[in-house]
Amino acid sequence: MEENQLHETRSSRKNQKQKLKKGRIILLSLFIILLLFAVYIIFEFRAGVNIAEESKIPVQDFVADEPTNNITNYLIIGVDSRGEEKSRSDTMMVLSRNHSNNEIKLISFMRDIYAEIPGYQSYKLNTAYFLGGVQLLKDTMATMFDIPIHHYVVIDFKSFESLIDIIAPDGIEIDVEKDMSAFIDVSLTQGVHKLNGKELLGYARFRHDEAGDFGRVERQQKVIDAIKDEMLSPKNILKLPRLVGALQGYIATDLTTSEEINTVLSVAMKGTVEIEKMTIPVEGTFSYRDYSHAGSVIVIDKEINKQHLHEFINLDSK
Repeated sequence: MEENQLHETRSSRKNQKQKLKKGRIILLSLFIILLLFAVYIIFEFRAGVNIAEESKIPVQDFVADEPTNNITNYLIIGVDSRGEEKSRSDTMMVLSRNHSNNEIKLISFMRDIYAEIPGYQSYKLNTAYFLGGVQLLKDTMATMFDIPIHHYVVIDFKSFESLIDIIAPDGIEIDVEKDMSAFIDVSLTQGVHKLNGKELLGYARFRHDEAGDFGRVERQQKVIDAIKDEMLSPKNILKLPRLVGALQGYIATDLTTSEEINTVLSVAMKGTVEIEKMTIPVEGTFSYRDYSHAGSVIVIDKEINKQHLHEFINLDSK
């Protein structure tokens, strides 16, 4: 009887030691995997930084507005500098993120809106960036639409091409609705194609048809959706560290590196993300006019457009 108990005790101790040994092996394996993953992230991040090192866009003076409820608004500005020190903003968008319900909304502003630019004569909205950079464009939009801006991102179109080629080396699928070639440096044919960075930029900038700038804004929003889907695709998760690294040189922003990483990862972790979109001015709230000092402009009903904008992003909700 005692011999059986002794045998069982020894067997139990042996099993415990084997379990501890297996547990240590599993923990060590997990540690090695995490360590290798961390090394991979650092390596890819630095590779991205090196890619964009010679293209670094200077950070601009910017005074952020105070947080509003649970909303964070990012002013996104696309410029075509062509090597010039000053340029007009070709693309102006506000990406609005509601932290209470995880909604993301995108507002595109037509560049020919006749705008009251603080300290200057009224011109097209895109002239504000030419005259005073991010801060003056932000102040102009605040004057017209009473919208707070908490962060900004400026991207040059050449940088856009490079970032797309990092995200999607094989191109991003777009349904090109018509043949396009006028003034976009590429030739696109109607149909579904995988477009590289230069081609995708050309598609987004095309405006030489009956839809004009309104059609161009629709294509820009379509491109934003396609890029978002590509970034959040499971097959591209491992490309995010290199992308974030490249962002250090290819964009100018007030965000710190850690904030950029947190923003990208927090969106990526949500999986499928729907972006609601609108364009300012809204339909039926504007007219076209010509001024000798500003050319052909879009004159908008500011109060109605401000109301639509505030309702769209729930800016006045308590």
